[in-house]
Amino acid sequence: MSERPLEGLRVLDLSRLLPGPCATMVLADLGAQVDKVEDPQGGDYLRFMPPHHEGLNAPFRALNRGKRSLVLDLKRPEGRKALLQLVTRYDVLVESFRPGVMHKLGLGFDVLHATNPRLVVCAITGYGQDGPLAHRAGHDIDYLARAGVLGLTGPEGGPPQIFGVQLADIAGALFGVQGILAALVARARTGKGRFVDVSMCEAAMPFAMFGLMSAFAGEEVAGGLSALAGAIAPFGTYATKDGRAMALGALEPKFWLAFCAAVGIEGDMSAMAPGPHQPALKVRLREIFASKTFAEWCAIASATDCCLEPVLLPRELLDDAQHAARAAIPRDGALPYLKTPGATAWARGPAPEQGEHSEAILREGGLEDAEIAALRASGATR
Repeated sequence: MSERPLEGLRVLDLSRLLPGPCATMVLADLGAQVDKVEDPQGGDYLRFMPPHHEGLNAPFRALNRGKRSLVLDLKRPEGRKALLQLVTRYDVLVESFRPGVMHKLGLGFDVLHATNPRLVVCAITGYGQDGPLAHRAGHDIDYLARAGVLGLTGPEGGPPQIFGVQLADIAGALFGVQGILAALVARARTGKGRFVDVSMCEAAMPFAMFGLMSAFAGEEVAGGLSALAGAIAPFGTYATKDGRAMALGALEPKFWLAFCAAVGIEGDMSAMAPGPHQPALKVRLREIFASKTFAEWCAIASATDCCLEPVLLPRELLDDAQHAARAAIPRDGALPYLKTPGATAWARGPAPEQGEHSEAILREGGLEDAEIAALRASGATR
């Protein structure tokens, strides 16, 4: 029995940059064959953006490992015709164009579904397929802002902190995978594919579950005012004597008391509630953390069960004992990558060169030599 539960599933990926390729990377890790469709000009322009590793964008290498690449110009009628011939052999199509683009190309869901009634189509966009913002441009920070997530971050009384990660993009990818898998289960029952509409803005909302639901219930919730947003001293980050940082997450009384015992201070339960006493307590904790080096705090964290962890630098993840034990950052060649959590195996092989597998994919789709040659001659593939 295969360790990869989606073995045999065929996915056509028309997306670029991060959200769509991340979704199809997860599907590939779970066993799907993912074929990436790129235009003849720049293709997926993440390829050429810094940072580079051996001449190619490092995140692109990680997101597209084990996939195949087909160059196809969907603005040309012969390119669209070829795609429609290909989709008859696929289970899933993923795209991340603005709403309406696929329809203008003559490749809307109605056309795709008529060509292959079993096809599951997933569209990952900023704000979804409808609504007043459907066609609005945006990036991760915009989706988080509109989702109410950014407004829950601190500091109190100031503009929110910018997230250092692409939360909405990855949320859109993962909810896209969820929608695709649900649609495949439904297809097994009905024999019909369906359209999965994923808004990255909406996908970000569950990450703010506590704050949003508290606000909906009538509580006053704003940036920096809740325990999870920096309002209490036991939940925050602190600088060490040598300029590194530790993360303290002692939200429960037992963990706070354990931390206090480890550092030799009285465990006052008032620390667990926001209030005017918190600034003085935060100053006290800053002094305590500044009295010891990062290594000393790592030793305390190892010896004390109090939700205290070192803030690791990205490069340190490669040597971290926990990540090494679980092979969380395996290597396939010179560049480490991130495996899909929960997957027992993962897609192997380098990210493809643009158009590396064009001929093979077109042949598998049933195109004859003359048809492939005509596509090549017109510039619709290469």
